[in-house]
This record gives sequence, C-alpha cells and structure tokens, in this order.
Amino acid sequence: MLQPVIIAGGSGTRLWPLSRQLYPKQFLPLVGDKTMFQVTLERLQGLDSAPPIIVCNEDHRFIAAEQLRLAGAEHNGIILEPCGRNTAPAICLAALLAKDIDPDATLLVLPADHHMDNPQAFLTAVKCAEESAAKGALITFGIQPSYAATGYGYIRSAEPLIGNQPQKIGEFIEKPNLEQAENLIASGDYLWNSGIFMFRGNGFLNELETLRPDIVTACRQSWQSSAEDMEFVRPDSNLFSACPAESIDYAVMEKTTNAMVMPMDPQWNDLGSWSSLLDLLPKNNQGNVEIGDSIGIESSNNYVHAENKLVATLGINDLVIVDTKDALLVAHKDHVEKVKQLVDILKAEQRSEYIHHREVYRPWGKYDSMDQGLRFQVKRITVKPKAKLSVQMHHHRAEHWVVVSGTAKVSIDNVERLICENESVYIPIGAVHSLENPGKIPIELIEIQSGTYLGEDDIVRFEDLYGRT
Repeated sequence: MLQPVIIAGGSGTRLWPLSRQLYPKQFLPLVGDKTMFQVTLERLQGLDSAPPIIVCNEDHRFIAAEQLRLAGAEHNGIILEPCGRNTAPAICLAALLAKDIDPDATLLVLPADHHMDNPQAFLTAVKCAEESAAKGALITFGIQPSYAATGYGYIRSAEPLIGNQPQKIGEFIEKPNLEQAENLIASGDYLWNSGIFMFRGNGFLNELETLRPDIVTACRQSWQSSAEDMEFVRPDSNLFSACPAESIDYAVMEKTTNAMVMPMDPQWNDLGSWSSLLDLLPKNNQGNVEIGDSIGIESSNNYVHAENKLVATLGINDLVIVDTKDALLVAHKDHVEKVKQLVDILKAEQRSEYIHHREVYRPWGKYDSMDQGLRFQVKRITVKPKAKLSVQMHHHRAEHWVVVSGTAKVSIDNVERLICENESVYIPIGAVHSLENPGKIPIELIEIQSGTYLGEDDIVRFEDLYGRT
C-alpha cells in the first residue's frame, strides 16, 4: 500500500503578513482559488494510494479538518504535534500510525506548501520510484535546478543520472552561497533537495532506530500514550516535548547507506518568499503582479496584494506591497528574505500581528475585530450552519449581540431564545451563555464588548463541542 503523508506544520514566516503563526501559508490560496494544502491533496488523486495521513500543529487542527472537508478528501488520521520538533519526529509519528494501518506500507512524504506547474511529472517520478522504495531504498526527490538558488540544499548522485530511475546519493550540499550555487549548476551534476521522500515505513523506523534511537524512543513513547479526539490523534505532549528537534535530512538521509535520489522536473516551487510569487504569478504588461484592487502608473515589476483597500502606486519599481486589514508590508524584492527577521522583532515585542490576522478562524466560524478602544471592542462574528460556540462566561466584560442575518439560538443562564435579524440580546458580566446556529445559512452578528478587560483569555468554558478548555 502506498500511504501518503502530508506534513502541514510549518509557520511560513517569510510570507508575512499574509502568513501568520495561527494561519500559515499552507492553508492560504497563494496561487489560484485553492489553498496549498488543498492542491497537495488534489495532486494525490493521480496515484493508486490510501487516503493521506496528515501531520499538523495542534493550533491548526480545525483549519486542516475544514479544508479536508471542503476538498471532499478522506484521510487516514490527523496527527497533532504538541510542539514543533522538525521533520524527523513528525515523519516518525506518521510511520508509527501507518504501521498500525498496514505494516508493509510505503510512505510518500510531502510538504503541504509546494507548487508544481507540471504535477504529471511528479506522479511519473513517484511511480518510477516505487519499486526501489519497496526494495528498501530511502528515496528523496531531486528537482532539476533552473537557476543558482541559495535557499535550497543540493544533492549529487553517485552515478550519472540516466532516465527515470533513482540513483545512489553521492553527496549532500547545504544551502550554498551564490558563487557556490553557480558552480554547482554549471557542473550539471546537482539537483535541488525538494523535501519529498519515499520509503517503506518499517525501513525508515529501522534506520532511525539505528541512527537516532533517541528520536524513535521519544516518539514511540508519546505515540503509545496518545489520545484520540474526534478525528484527531494527540501524542502525549510531555513525552513528545522531550524529543530532539531534527530534520529527516540530518537524522537519516545524510547518514544512511540506503539513500537514493529520484530526479524530476515538475516545475516546482516551494513558495518560500514573496519574490518567488512575483516570479511565478501572471503579470500585466508592466510586469506587475496585482491581486485585489490596485492601480499603477509608471510602476513595473512589483508584487501588489491589496486585501482590504485600493492600493495605488506611482513611479515605483521592484517592490513587494502586501496590504492586510491589520498590517502593511513594503519591501524591495531583493530584501524579502529578511521578512523572517521582521517577524522575529514582532515576536520579541509580543505583538499580535505575527500570531493571527484581524480576522480569526475558529472551528465554529470566524470573527473580525473591527474596532477597539478603552473598555470596548467591536467584532463581526460569523457562525457556520449547525455550529455552536462553547458554553462560557466572562469575569470582566458584558456583551451585546445584534443579529445581522440568520437566526441565532441563544442561551443565557439556562434561558433559551431565538434572536432573528435586526434583533439584539444583552449578556451581563458573569452570565453563563452560549450561541448556536440551528439553521441552514451562516449567522452574521455584531458583538459589542464592554468592560475592564477584553482579552480572549477571559473565557471560562463549561462545555465545548471541539474539546477546547
């Protein structure tokens, strides 16, 4: 059985301000209408394989589940990493789950945030690599390089690359400087390391047991103490936290004697920076990528993402401009690799803009913090059909709800009532309350909070459909 494993736990900091800690790039529609995660799911449809195993962050569980539902995709489990420990532990957890499903499963491990203009070339490479993987090879997929990239690792095969067959790996090269990258490209012997892998699950676990028994031990112990919650599997948090953080390349691929590389050319892009999107997306006759409402005069080679308002440019070139509801990025395209440094500053200053957008998604829907000031906050709340917020109370704030569309079922101190369009309700401080959408269309309502403290942590939950505390 071919068992796909989709690793969806990255943070995507280099694509801030679109990508945030709680809503990273793999769950965003960066190219077209579908998210990167959904496109990855769609790519698997050309394979004779089992439904995928998903590995993602605890904070992203409802986003992943909702996007699976919207894509109409089945899965063989959603593993929730209690904390980030890089790819080797994540893949180890997936291999342990796959072993429970089929002890002889061959894993196809792929990140959730890659773009391929020619997915058929990827499918062909996978099919060509299956026989070698079944015989015990640990295969990484190498990309035919198109330029001297400094952001990727490189792989040299031990033998000349002939046809569509995996070859023994001769050398791994970490991210080179520009001069080194140009020399590697000129030699014609090197491929980009794509971060896509194929191997038998048992074979990977055996190699990891030999090379990094500390990782296997921590993962196995946390897996044996895991808990199931709806469609999610939670490894034990304390035991998994003790696991070393290590990439699969460092832990296994660069040390094993069974490593092979499968060349492919699917016109691949890992969308690791704003400049990569500028290169990839269609441009107007001035060479600008324009998304949203924008107007440019004597402006060329710019990437403009206007999410919430008109963005007008005059006489500027080679810039990246990304406007969201709560943040604006303006950068020269040659400096976008430093966006991560900017996010590090936001994190050090404990600013919310690196964590989430103004519009925040929840398992029941979403809310948009439209305005706030001293002792008040105004939110627009959307509740999906048949969804329900937790039964809760607040110590420091009262709330007014005004229903704009739909019908809300509201409970306040065990008294239920229906609130229809253009009607409102008041929730006093300390009242135990809940909000439910019993209908078939989303509820839109305006929430006005007032009180001495308006933080999201002023919530005492008594009941919750989604297992939150």
